[in-house]
Amino acid sequence: MAKTVASVLEKQKDSFGMLSKEFGYKNIMAAPRLVKVTVSVATGSAMKRDKKRNDLVVDRLSKITGQKATIRKAKMSVASFKTREGDPIGVAVTLRGARMFGFLDKVLNVSLPRTKDFRGINRTSVDNIGNMTFGIKEHTIFPEIHDEELKDIFGMAITLVTTAKTKEEATKFFELIGIPFKKA
Repeated sequence: MAKTVASVLEKQKDSFGMLSKEFGYKNIMAAPRLVKVTVSVATGSAMKRDKKRNDLVVDRLSKITGQKATIRKAKMSVASFKTREGDPIGVAVTLRGARMFGFLDKVLNVSLPRTKDFRGINRTSVDNIGNMTFGIKEHTIFPEIHDEELKDIFGMAITLVTTAKTKEEATKFFELIGIPFKKA
């Protein structure tokens, strides 16, 4: 009989017991939980030069996350970067609910193990307000991307937003839901 891997949602529900012993939570609503996952790709000035790259990044990110990606525009002009207010500078997707947990399961159980020389995520990627951001250098580690589509490779940043109040709570919560941290 095959061993089943517990999903991130199940691990999040089970984490209350351990976190309440360590941090003294009396109510399950006080324990940290995932709120949203944001996947973003910064394309910079490449979008202004090549409009097809814009569509390519949106299409691939939509395949990977299962939700339509949106183009993000510059909020202000920066002369040194040659960007003007309203110029497209990136693509992003915000995942919540079932899509968020499905995407995280795929990242933790399929994609990260496919990464070449993967040794874990740095603990320093958890910030002081309880969120974590880590980068992926190549989008080709996802199973939705086929070998025929390997002409333009791009990286992405994945941000996990939680309700944790401190860095210690968030780090322990991320360990319990299965984030593979580097060994100290």
